[in-house]
Amino acid sequence: MCMGFGCNAAGVVGARIIDSPREKLIAILTNNFVPCNGRFPFLITISTIFIGNTLASGFASSFISTLVVLLVVLLGILMTLFISKLLSKTILKGVPSSFMLELPPYRKPQFGKILVRSIFDRTLFVLGRAVSIAAPAGLVIWLFANITIGDLSLLTYVANFLDPFANLMGLDGYILTAFILGLPANEIVLPLILMSYMQKGVLINLEDPNLVGQILIQNGWTLLTAINVMLFTLLHFPCSTTLMTIKKETGGFKWSVLAFLLPTVCGIVLCMLTTGIWNLVMLI
Repeated sequence: MCMGFGCNAAGVVGARIIDSPREKLIAILTNNFVPCNGRFPFLITISTIFIGNTLASGFASSFISTLVVLLVVLLGILMTLFISKLLSKTILKGVPSSFMLELPPYRKPQFGKILVRSIFDRTLFVLGRAVSIAAPAGLVIWLFANITIGDLSLLTYVANFLDPFANLMGLDGYILTAFILGLPANEIVLPLILMSYMQKGVLINLEDPNLVGQILIQNGWTLLTAINVMLFTLLHFPCSTTLMTIKKETGGFKWSVLAFLLPTVCGIVLCMLTTGIWNLVMLI
């Protein structure tokens, strides 16, 4: 779980140290329930714009934004524990293995061996999978944004098709499309949303949160939208690198499919529930 905060793919690889095949699978399937480093900037940006800056200013704004992101992280940890328990009682039922921690004799660290293993067995392994996905994914995104039928791009057609379902989640079609096209890397979801709203043919990365906030608000974002986006950012399918790593570590596609569906279904249900409660309170 701790490695997953940095990179979910690295967290999946790190599960190799678990002896029990059943418990290793549970750790792999639930690793994506904590936000990786690619999701934190998006969470912080949305929390700052729609919650921190709305309720306070200065230090108080930063404190509130940090508290909200912390609550999202805690929700991810609780979901990890809940889904782990659910899996251990259903499809991955079994006898829990005992845990024994033995202190080995002290040996002088071999820094060269540690660095080589870390670079080649972990870093390059994950980066290699990421690069093999990034190039074709970039081409697909460019085609969606630049091929037009009539006066509308393919991206807009897809967004319009997804819009009714996205509305049930308190989102819009462009947001949901951005999450889908952001499968290669979570870092590009916000640039995809901005590109869609501004009808540009390339990804847009704005550094000014105030400018980002203006664009989002002009396109209908509310506090409910921001809350649901943060929830779905936490609870949605792993990136493609993580899915490929799961397939490699488990030896089959079925566990990758389950790892895709578990957080996504949880995110959809939670967003719909939040939207329903919000609309009910507004009616009252």
